[in-house]
Amino acid sequence: MPDGYVKTIGPTAAPFTHYWRIVADLGGGRTEVFWGHAKSLKEATGKRAALDEAARQRGWASHVFEVVELTETHDPPGNG
Repeated sequence: MPDGYVKTIGPTAAPFTHYWRIVADLGGGRTEVFWGHAKSLKEATGKRAALDEAARQRGWASHVFEVVELTETHDPPGNG
């Protein structure tokens, strides 16, 4: 992610290509993070369509939506 966060998943046989993350500012210095995987860039960016309405419904002060391409690695976490 742009802030250097690295998410490790797997192993999985699912054909995921992208990872998405929403960082919601709940106000008062509190945040909540939502994330998921998608099988295409189109599917991942499609999550944004309902995001503004969801933020209004939940009363978020603000939010950031990010999508990055997944990178496959064969090294177990902590061994590379």
